[in-house]
Amino acid sequence: MTMQYDYDVLYLGSGHGTFDGAIPLAQSGVKVGIIEADMIGGTCPNYGCNAKITLDAPVVLTRAAERLSGIVQGNLTIDWTQNEAHKEVVINDLPDMIGGLLDQSGIDVIHGRGVFEDNHTIIVDGKAVTADKIVVSTGLRPHRLDISGSELAHDSRDFMALKSLPQKIAIIGSGYISMEFVTIANAAGAEITVLMHGDRALRQFHAPYVDKVVSDLEQRGVTFIQNAEVTAFEEKGDQIQVTYSDNQSLSVDWVLDASGRIPNVDNIGLEKIGLTYNQSGIPVNGYLQTNIDNIYASGDVIDKTQPKLTPTAIFESTYLFKQFAGQTNAPIQYPVVPSVVFTSPRIAQAGVLVQDAEKGDYEVQQTDLTKDWYRQVDNETIADNTLIFDQQHHLVGVTEVSEQAENVVNTLLPAIEFKFGPDEIGRLIHLFPSIGMATWGQL
Repeated sequence: MTMQYDYDVLYLGSGHGTFDGAIPLAQSGVKVGIIEADMIGGTCPNYGCNAKITLDAPVVLTRAAERLSGIVQGNLTIDWTQNEAHKEVVINDLPDMIGGLLDQSGIDVIHGRGVFEDNHTIIVDGKAVTADKIVVSTGLRPHRLDISGSELAHDSRDFMALKSLPQKIAIIGSGYISMEFVTIANAAGAEITVLMHGDRALRQFHAPYVDKVVSDLEQRGVTFIQNAEVTAFEEKGDQIQVTYSDNQSLSVDWVLDASGRIPNVDNIGLEKIGLTYNQSGIPVNGYLQTNIDNIYASGDVIDKTQPKLTPTAIFESTYLFKQFAGQTNAPIQYPVVPSVVFTSPRIAQAGVLVQDAEKGDYEVQQTDLTKDWYRQVDNETIADNTLIFDQQHHLVGVTEVSEQAENVVNTLLPAIEFKFGPDEIGRLIHLFPSIGMATWGQL
């Protein structure tokens, strides 16, 4: 670094697209700064993945007790207030923990909102901070419907901070966030109506498996309204009236706007410096460079085909560390990126998707897992998977709906990523009995 800059590398945002790579980068001797306007660690640790999976843990327990009813005596119920309090205990220390790691690595954390002044300068609360290289890692934020009364709706962060659970909730949208929160709130006793933008939930997942999850939720009392074009929210006494298609209406206690997530590219000076972006985020090349060669992007703010998930952001952040530290000059090579929706049961997938396999030259193996003895141990009633093989019988894709779906996909990832054939698969001895042994037995 020449002395004209404050930092060798400056990150805008402190989430997984930043800190997983920034820490080893600073430890390698590179002078690193991070600008953060909100909580250290970004969405995932503070009001995303970690909070969600903590709130979901009692749901998993109640579902297991339900399946084993008659063997396990008594009805379990979820105390929402205690569940939310437990979530706070789990996540409250994470910003300080991550901040401590940054501090120990010699990274300066600059608190405030950063706005680009030029290619090498970001203004934070009136003060200029300069760097040789800058990484935009500002992530995504909840989309908000642009309709009358939109201020009456809440977002995912609000939902996970509820101290008490409203009795009647309308959820707008039927993607990841909606379906996960539907599952949690329904299990905790709320009456849920889902107002869908189209006629299918979770469009990125295998439709027959999604149908199983939706059908199960409907049997549990959730109402799904397809093609509901929401036009207004209005206060009516102590309730909110949601108006949708053809002037139909619904009265609820609370509204969650889960209509999607959008990239944080607004009002940070990208137009001023001529940095290209669009509604999907910031386009980058194979080195995660933007159209301005000293400015990079990492994490969910990138316009990319890979799933916008925490593990993807970690991989990108780590790749930039290796590039900036001189450990690689090769373009990024993404591995197989799995994805999962934490409904009960879960749906998880990795590699070639079922809809693509059915159009190509693949062997598609579908299995009703409820007939497998291991799944009968805890009476799984919804459990199916589809394995996809190439013509050499290498596993290239998996999709599963079950209580164990995320563990199954994690178990099979090495076979997909490293193209294991029958010889490699035959060399693996798994713990027995376990989900791993039951899963590999399908190959």
